[in-house]
Amino acid sequence: MKQDGRAFDVIGQLANLRRYARSLVRNAVDAEDLVHDALVRAYERRSTYKSGMGLRRWLLAIVHNTHIDRVRSAMARGRRDETIALEVDEAYPAQQELNVRLAQVRRAFLTLPEEQREALHLVAVEDLSYQEAADILGIPVGTLMSRVSRARAALREYENGAAKPSHLRLIEGGGND
Repeated sequence: MKQDGRAFDVIGQLANLRRYARSLVRNAVDAEDLVHDALVRAYERRSTYKSGMGLRRWLLAIVHNTHIDRVRSAMARGRRDETIALEVDEAYPAQQELNVRLAQVRRAFLTLPEEQREALHLVAVEDLSYQEAADILGIPVGTLMSRVSRARAALREYENGAAKPSHLRLIEGGGND
């Protein structure tokens, strides 16, 4: 592609972009994703590039801005998750034992991978059909069913293993007779 008679040589800048992305995210796989997203943005906005500004600088700025957008998005997602967790506590007041149990289940649910958590939430909490949930997530129904199945299996494993609160066992067997 030519821009004002000069080569718009994005390929020649890949090493620089990857190196900068790795310094930002400290992970080679995430760095590749960041470079990919930045190059998509650069391609979409190629008409804004002016040959006098320097292609390398323009592309590095796009990588930087893409990274900042990702960080902000992750922070916002974290705040939303925290808010939801607090609302769940306030929405369902229960007796002390049930409150502890609810907190344990919530923690187990929140440790599920995001794709499993969102699938299980839509099906089990929002009571959507598999087809409706798959449409919302933009995935095939079979993929959704697999994610829900893996999420349920992980929660069952938690229930059968680590779900027993050790601090309550100490109270039960700790008396001197």
